[in-house]
Amino acid sequence: MSISIPGRVVVFDYGEVISRSPSEADRDVVLALAGVEAEPFWESYWRHRNALDQGTISPSSYWKQIAEETGTTWSASRIYELWVADFRSWWSVEPGTLELIARLSEGGTRLAILSNAGFDFASGFRFSPLGQYFERVFVSAEMDAIKPDPAIYREVADELGISLADMVFIDNKSINTEAAAALGVTVHHFTGVEGLAAFLEGLAA
Repeated sequence: MSISIPGRVVVFDYGEVISRSPSEADRDVVLALAGVEAEPFWESYWRHRNALDQGTISPSSYWKQIAEETGTTWSASRIYELWVADFRSWWSVEPGTLELIARLSEGGTRLAILSNAGFDFASGFRFSPLGQYFERVFVSAEMDAIKPDPAIYREVADELGISLADMVFIDNKSINTEAAAALGVTVHHFTGVEGLAAFLEGLAA
């Protein structure tokens, strides 16, 4: 059954809302390619992720920084293998969320994505089968801000031609939903599909 939320735009985060978290198997593949100890690797991986998502470093530079911090070097081909394995790990869909998105689309609800992600994710968001549901895709690397900076929510609202009060924002990180809520956005902190369904149906006409 369709879900219609007229007069609003529902803006979805991608990672761990539309997608699932990378599996242990996915993480093991990345770590095996890296060939270093897990703790320093993942610490470095996350330490530089915001810079990658903001587009201030390239994917190649990102992996080179991790190599330097973990005391290793990787060939050009190994860096590419690491990028492929990591990129693939973020494309495992959460079926329940995608079904809700399809129901919203069927109901004529306006939809957008706002993701902290690098340039390399933008094409997948726009041109995979997922892209058919969203009128706009906002990727932090292409913008002047990154969640939870208030400027990013204002930019999204401006680009969509709506007020912040007409935005509905869904994210798995409370720091991001709290920042949006402080601006007057209606928010939902995603912890599972059942809660999201109840939230969206509660907003429906």
